[in-house]
Amino acid sequence: MRILIAVTHLLGAGHLTRAAALARAFAAAGHETVLVSGGHPAPLVRLDGVRLVQLPPLRIEGFDFGRLIGPDGEAAGAEHFDARRDALLSALDETAPDAVITELFPLGRRGLAAEFLALVEAARARVPRPLILSSVRDILVAPDRPSKVDEAHERIAALYDAVLVHGDPGLVPLDASWPVDARLADKLRYTGYVDEGGARPATAERKGILVAAGSSAAGLKLFHAAAEAARLRADLEWRLLVGHGIPDETLGALSGSLPPGTVMRARPDYRALLAQASLSVSQCGYNTAVDLLITDTPAVLVPFEAGRETEQRLRAERLAALGRARIVSEREVSAQTLLAAIIDCGEPVPARKAIALDGGTRTVAIVQAMHQEALFDRLRTALDRAAQDGRAVRLWWRDDDAVAATPALDRLLSLADGRPLLIAAIPAGIEPSLGRRLLRAKHVRVAVHGLGHADHAPAAEKNAEFGPHRDRAQLRDEARRALDLARDALPASLLLPVFVPPWNRMDPAFAAELGGLGYVGLSAAGGAPVPGLARADATLDVIDWRGTRSVRDPASLIAALATHAETGAGTALGLLTHHLAHDEAVWDFLERVLPVLDHPAIRWCDPRDLFVEAVDATGTAPISPSAEWPRAG
Repeated sequence: MRILIAVTHLLGAGHLTRAAALARAFAAAGHETVLVSGGHPAPLVRLDGVRLVQLPPLRIEGFDFGRLIGPDGEAAGAEHFDARRDALLSALDETAPDAVITELFPLGRRGLAAEFLALVEAARARVPRPLILSSVRDILVAPDRPSKVDEAHERIAALYDAVLVHGDPGLVPLDASWPVDARLADKLRYTGYVDEGGARPATAERKGILVAAGSSAAGLKLFHAAAEAARLRADLEWRLLVGHGIPDETLGALSGSLPPGTVMRARPDYRALLAQASLSVSQCGYNTAVDLLITDTPAVLVPFEAGRETEQRLRAERLAALGRARIVSEREVSAQTLLAAIIDCGEPVPARKAIALDGGTRTVAIVQAMHQEALFDRLRTALDRAAQDGRAVRLWWRDDDAVAATPALDRLLSLADGRPLLIAAIPAGIEPSLGRRLLRAKHVRVAVHGLGHADHAPAAEKNAEFGPHRDRAQLRDEARRALDLARDALPASLLLPVFVPPWNRMDPAFAAELGGLGYVGLSAAGGAPVPGLARADATLDVIDWRGTRSVRDPASLIAALATHAETGAGTALGLLTHHLAHDEAVWDFLERVLPVLDHPAIRWCDPRDLFVEAVDATGTAPISPSAEWPRAG
């Protein structure tokens, strides 16, 4: 897929950090991912494999979210917002995404509604339309007026496919902080917490107190209290990690009379330092809570509560209820209250309650599944339209490498359930059980799959049995022998003299000689017509041979079927399987897609009809389907 995530952080970098972690998870799963950031650049945010688009930035001063500040320190004007919107829409056009994710909006960032709505409406106008998703943390700050909640829910209902809630209802459900009605409830998808920091570091004996409070100046009161506590109890081995949003002179003032190395800038190895600490003192932002859950570090929490902020307090209370933390009110924080809570927090930490912390992986899985379902909807719509227009959408099915009756062959035939099927059998390996089993199947025919499926290509070239590097006389002899072996091993009613080169590769010049050897058809994975032969290629291979060797990206397979239904109904699209190589993911995909293709618009082509239309270079009449196939030699 192609994913576009739009985020604007205004106070601290938590929103950007979480959005970047999601972007990395999509990129790690092989999806092209673009992160559009509208806040100020944050130096510690990782973007491995992710393309960043930076909008003209915005920030706030203090805690006034109603006044957005541009780079010049003044309130942003219309030109600034126009430039942001234009850059956002340009990123949409360049990415052509399969999914658009708006971080927090429309359940937050109401001050940026115009640009977010411009993005969403432009995305919805695209053909095909991408998924439209909202991404929110576990706890939100509800508006002060019910009308704003209603407006957000109306936007979700009208414009969005789902709301990804990056939390675990076992710790805190969304309705603990936000009024959830029926319009919203049906679209919630809990992902678990998005872990920014990776695996838990291996630790030696824990020691010292680690103090952190995000990247902005919102934690200054906590830092001042912690610095004073460190002066009173230096024996506790303090370390204060000050965010990059705090000026150097403030950092210097905090360091006064403390041992060197006590106060320092925030570091990218925060997770490792936390795992080594005997106790954490911090606010209770989203990423901090995840870090504490991952490392099992005892904590004193001083939740940020300025203005109308309630998010951190609620999260801290939930952690405290699990026995994971002690809380000190931001209004009451001082060196003395911190030290009292630290002493009280010295008891052993209870076993951690199971909280889902794989939110990045689960988000990717949820979006992939939704994308596949959206493509199924597109496929169904295309088939419905074809049926309404009286168009037949032609498909056919080829399966390769058969040699004997096996459980995998039984599963294939059961899945085909009477749909016409061409099985490419390897003549040198055919066992009597193959013919006996296929005689009991409906609408099955057998093609000639090379001679022995042996690779004769040089070491530096791709596998081929009938490639251009071999002697032409030898190729003729083997192709002739292959057809004779197939005739001797299989009932005449099953065999079609159609050549299927192993690995779908062969010398194009040799293909022109197949007609003189008794073949009437050729099937590979695409190529030029061959005079005198009917050609039907199987181009929709369900296996990812060069990667996982499991099912290819299901979304791309479904998209190819939908495109064929929309634009390619005049030709037959060939589905290619290899029953002996299928794992459960391949079988699962086939079991899901085939029922969708049981549609009035679909015409499954019988292989006999595909390969009796051979004409030679002079345009003579096609071979009759009732004619007896000629024997080579």
